[in-house]
Amino acid sequence: MGGGKYYQYSSRLFNLIIKGNLRAIIPHVILAETYYVALRIYEKLGLENPDLYANKLVEWLYRLPTIQVIGEPLDLALEAGKIKLKYRLALTDCYILAVSKLYNCKVIFREREKEMINIIKELEKEFKIMFLEDYI
Repeated sequence: MGGGKYYQYSSRLFNLIIKGNLRAIIPHVILAETYYVALRIYEKLGLENPDLYANKLVEWLYRLPTIQVIGEPLDLALEAGKIKLKYRLALTDCYILAVSKLYNCKVIFREREKEMINIIKELEKEFKIMFLEDYI
């Protein structure tokens, strides 16, 4: 099961989260992004009622006791906005970076995205960032 070059590492991380050995903090907006991406994958797989599967996945993540989904507190929205203004990254990435800053925790990205390449040193200086691509 599971292909892709990041599968081994991402599944290890997720298993640590499920077992309670690692706590995940995700902004509420990431659930919407997860729904969108999951739905597209399920459609490509040809599943009947892909929206139902995507909805179940997001509900499961939301209710998982080792994942803390944080709402939209004002400080998170403002910090994400400041990051968006400064770095011009995707809004969901800005929210994840804002969580890293406000909660003093590491953020994990799959890889350095093209819009990050020219500012990577600044990002690594300001945030605790890890990239799965560094472990492959």
